[in-house]
Amino acid sequence: MSAEYSSITCKTALSQSRLPGLDYSLNPYRGCEHGCLYCYVPSVLNDKKMAENWGKTVQAKQNIAEVLAKEVKKKPKGTVGVSTVCDPYQHLELKLELARKCIKILAEHGFHVSIQTKSGLVLRDADLIVPEKFDVGVTITTMDRHLASIFEPGAPPPEARAHVLKDFCARGVDTWLFFGPVVPGVNDDEKTIKEVVNVASETKSKLIYDKLNVRAWVMKQLEPAVSLLEGPEIGGHLHGGLWADPEIWREIGSKIEKICGDSRVRCEAAFSDRSSAGGE
Repeated sequence: MSAEYSSITCKTALSQSRLPGLDYSLNPYRGCEHGCLYCYVPSVLNDKKMAENWGKTVQAKQNIAEVLAKEVKKKPKGTVGVSTVCDPYQHLELKLELARKCIKILAEHGFHVSIQTKSGLVLRDADLIVPEKFDVGVTITTMDRHLASIFEPGAPPPEARAHVLKDFCARGVDTWLFFGPVVPGVNDDEKTIKEVVNVASETKSKLIYDKLNVRAWVMKQLEPAVSLLEGPEIGGHLHGGLWADPEIWREIGSKIEKICGDSRVRCEAAFSDRSSAGGE
């Protein structure tokens, strides 16, 4: 998937975060060429054009490193999530190195950096990403390469993401696997869960799971993909709103936690209340 690139400027680099475990968020890019069909971010960007062309347009915050260099001298130390809205290691990062510049500044000024990505490009920065100062999380929704290609058309394949966790685990960096969104009828079956949990087990990673967050644009993006999959239960779950049933979500959460427990994998819901919407 090719994207149209452009540059913008930002007034701030570190934003207060309401996500668990994070004090700040930092997003070097606006828009994401991974184009994941389940992503709720288009609904929070207040940009109809970008939402309608999700995955096809990316804006780079060209001055973010300079702005950050000033902010780290004034703001209290804390944990910074890189990134919480758009993947920091999408293809454009290979050329611009905005994420690399920012994590270097943060680490040098005593901020803990929590990176979340789907991209193996993060391994380029292994010289900077060291234990104590960093943790690395990788989003894996399924280990089925074909299924991943449908729902995450511009993202690297799942085995490449698993390799990221294995590499940083071997380096002694704290790792975690984000299993989300979990979509009823798509990736909530026992086989899928066990395959994902196995990656967490092999890499000593905590597993954090979350459900589908259906906001504006999400259903519109998902509908074409759902039509490609076999099984009427998938369409029933999505169109019938069963994905939002708290009881179904509790059952899925219990199944995930049992499988994690059997494999001695640390596990927790992204939000303490399983009925809460969330996910990346």
